[in-house]
Amino acid sequence: MIGGVITVVALIVTRMPTAFVAATPSLPERITLPDGTHPTAVTFGTGWVAVVTNDERIMIYRQDGTLRQEVRLTP
Repeated sequence: MIGGVITVVALIVTRMPTAFVAATPSLPERITLPDGTHPTAVTFGTGWVAVVTNDERIMIYRQDGTLRQEVRLTP
């Protein structure tokens, strides 16, 4: 039983770091926000990054950093 626990712990320790590296999203090299704005939230999707700005806009960027879509939020 002790050998089984040691084996399970060893597998978790050796396999987990590679699982987290593969799931880590990557930011584009450069994202340019409109003048006077700053980001309040960021989220990732497959092939895109969304940035919520302080002036209530959602800016969606491609992985190369170009703007794909802009959504204005209304109160």
